[in-house]
Amino acid sequence: MSTNHLPPPKLIPQFCFSTVALRVSRSIDDTITPQLNALLPQSKYFAGSSRSPLCTQPRQISPSSCENFKTKVLFPYWQARADVLNYCASVATSPDPDDPELVLRQVESERAKERIVDERSDPYSGCFFSKEARTEMLASTVRQERSVEGIIRMRTWKLVGERCGEDGRDWETALDEWRKASEKR
Repeated sequence: MSTNHLPPPKLIPQFCFSTVALRVSRSIDDTITPQLNALLPQSKYFAGSSRSPLCTQPRQISPSSCENFKTKVLFPYWQARADVLNYCASVATSPDPDDPELVLRQVESERAKERIVDERSDPYSGCFFSKEARTEMLASTVRQERSVEGIIRMRTWKLVGERCGEDGRDWETALDEWRKASEKR
């Protein structure tokens, strides 16, 4: 099991406005098959020095290894990403005094009030589309990231279920139960 994952980022508002930074590393999910393979004893997964797989079917991982992977690696990683998205969602709904385009939007808005609207000669002259505030763009990005996160977690949980044995829970239930158990510790 790899433990060389990046530490959680320092959560400051500027972090959220970096689209690249907001797409927090998904290295656990992106490498789930090798992560799960690492939980298998080498003698069970590879035969001889050729290191060819013994079978084409994925082997079941021991229940204790699976549980340890979920509680020590997967769920904490998912929680860290959820914390980032929750923090950035709160930034998106807060006032943004450092918005570099605030003055520009205010000037555009004032100009729009002074425009002469003649919809007979130009049916679009009454339309004014102000530039979106960066907090509005951030809110949209957070919504999109949460949607992607759900899809990725569903895919990862399916692979974990195939390799560890289905336990009848969906990923949301399993993560909630882990959170509750973690709070009691």
